[in-house]
Amino acid sequence: MSSIFRDFSEWYGSQDTWVQVVVAVAGGGVAVAGGILAAPVVGAAASAAGLGVAAGTLSGAAASSAGLAALGGGSIAAGGLGMAGGTAIVAAASGVVGTAAVGAASARVGRVGRDSARVAREAKATDVADGDVSFEEVG
Repeated sequence: MSSIFRDFSEWYGSQDTWVQVVVAVAGGGVAVAGGILAAPVVGAAASAAGLGVAAGTLSGAAASSAGLAALGGGSIAAGGLGMAGGTAIVAAASGVVGTAAVGAASARVGRVGRDSARVAREAKATDVADGDVSFEEVG
């Protein structure tokens, strides 16, 4: 483990839980933004996969629009949420996945930091005089 990561993880592990929650929520926010940017691609893929009225027959912007409308429960005229609804669903799904992933990574970094700090405290507490340590050659 590099010393930069170890130093950061020790600092991060010593922070209150709310700091880790803020990091997870911020990661979810970034994921939502990514989901909004990726929504047209997801819509086109949904249309190509057979979702929607003219599924598989459209291409380009029409496929993207039709796929997002299908994800949104249909067009607004038909009582669905339309493309905006499809975009919101893609963004929400991205946010949930992103928050979970960043939260898990955040918890792992915090655990590593606390463990590293504990090992360092234990090593510091152990008084080793010169000559008390010997090394064996391996190999």
